[in-house]
Amino acid sequence: MGKRLFVSVDCRPLADAIATVQEPFADTPGLRPTDPEQAHLTLKFLGDTPAGRVEELADALTAALEDAAVDPFEAHLAGYGVFPSREYISVVWLGVEEGTEELTRLHEAVEARTTEIGFDPEDQAFTPHVTLARMDHAGGKEHVQRIVREHAPEAGRLAVEAVHLTESTLTDDGPVYEDIASVEL
Repeated sequence: MGKRLFVSVDCRPLADAIATVQEPFADTPGLRPTDPEQAHLTLKFLGDTPAGRVEELADALTAALEDAAVDPFEAHLAGYGVFPSREYISVVWLGVEEGTEELTRLHEAVEARTTEIGFDPEDQAFTPHVTLARMDHAGGKEHVQRIVREHAPEAGRLAVEAVHLTESTLTDDGPVYEDIASVEL
């Protein structure tokens, strides 16, 4: 049985601030908010992975963090953004104002080590972000566009001290995330 895995930085210490940043989007038609208690920055999505590869991935993660040589740092989470564009919105996110360089170094090292052991490389540029909501239909698109254009929220500073191999289990209430391996910076 495979596991749906990704590599992440845990943002739960800022869950209350992230919930506040989500508030302007409450009750927007077509917009499905994420659970702030599950907030994270994805460094690499791995997808369905055989359970037998978890140890190999944990080793690759350890090696990647050694390669990146990033000491514990603070990331400043602020500002709204959307993917893929303001005209066609599928994801609304909270950005990273400080700590982008360190997060990018971590992403690149994880990308190199996981690609080396057979995982597909990313097909788009890395943009560190916390997903706030997903857009199921364009009913509230203009409302979302206005908020993203006119507001620049601050969620605060996050101490980044570890990177996690996280399992995503899809449920009727949305995904549930569980860290199955962690490596300290």
